[in-house]
Amino acid sequence: MTSAALLELLAEVERGTLTPEAAAQRLATLPFEDLGHARVDHHRSLRTGLPEVVFAAGKTAEQTVAIFSSLAADGVDVLATRVEPATAQAVLANHPAAIYNAVARTVALRQTHGTVAPQGHVAVVCAGTSDLPVAEEAGVTAETFGTRVTRLYDVGVAGLHRLLAVRDDLKSAQAIIVCAGMEGALPSVVGGLVAVPVIAVPTSVGYGASFGGATALLGMLNSCSPNVTVVNIDNGFGAAYTAVLIARGATQGRQS
Repeated sequence: MTSAALLELLAEVERGTLTPEAAAQRLATLPFEDLGHARVDHHRSLRTGLPEVVFAAGKTAEQTVAIFSSLAADGVDVLATRVEPATAQAVLANHPAAIYNAVARTVALRQTHGTVAPQGHVAVVCAGTSDLPVAEEAGVTAETFGTRVTRLYDVGVAGLHRLLAVRDDLKSAQAIIVCAGMEGALPSVVGGLVAVPVIAVPTSVGYGASFGGATALLGMLNSCSPNVTVVNIDNGFGAAYTAVLIARGATQGRQS
């Protein structure tokens, strides 16, 4: 349940168009709903501004559908990450309006789209095409939660002129997510070009000595650009979640 939905519910009670008993029934699943295999946190939007997200890896298709449907019933925007094709088809069978992004491995259902203006602007940058799954997970996450996203792909340090060509796009964002594997140098370079937070995402891309992204992770943790912070390997979702909060805060700060 969103703050707007809760206020409207209370307004209906005040106007007399909804009985207190009916309102109590709608609120019966707050703060969480026990599905047996999961306790769905319906209260999260009220606490943090963003709803719970379904991490589909390790879950059956039936479990993912049940959690997704429980969240969708609240009228919030719903996102499932790390979704396999068979699970995605099961979710889409129950929610035809949802969108499956095979590259990002996400299923997103936008229910507030068009009713709430986008809040903030995030740029998602990746070094090469091999980083696209992580970058797209970040992009879809930020878009699902109502933030404008600019995608700047294949601008790695091996061809620095490609990055410099999109410098103006970088400067217009309120937070920047940078996904890179190999030696993980790209976030440091981006950090030296902009005056906003840079969230670095090491990807498990590279040859043997990349150690599944550990080399990029350590390189990013040792960045000499002080505006760079780092999330876990391949965690495009976590980077986007934080970037959305930063962008929202920047937008609200300007409005106040």
